[in-house]
Amino acid sequence: MAAKLKTGDKVVVLAGKDKGQEGTITSVDPKAGKAVVEGINMAVRHTRQSQNDQGGRIPKAMPIQLSNLALLDANGKATRVGFRIEGDKKVRYAKTTGDVIDA
Repeated sequence: MAAKLKTGDKVVVLAGKDKGQEGTITSVDPKAGKAVVEGINMAVRHTRQSQNDQGGRIPKAMPIQLSNLALLDANGKATRVGFRIEGDKKVRYAKTTGDVIDA
């Protein structure tokens, strides 16, 4: 199945402790159905000091379920994603406005 959400998309969180917050997807794991969103679902990781970095308590963005994310359309509202064929290319479009997301 084609990916409805991709790296670099602006999304809003629909459910969970970060409900209503917006961010950009940094990575997607389609097999697990999860994505890491910048600044969302933060957890504190304790890391040992090494030669390269300081260590200590470092906040890290943890994966969140794709079903709890919605794409932001041009108006800044949450929208679902659809697919259609334009010419000879399959493109994603926002269902609220009908605008093509990636040309």
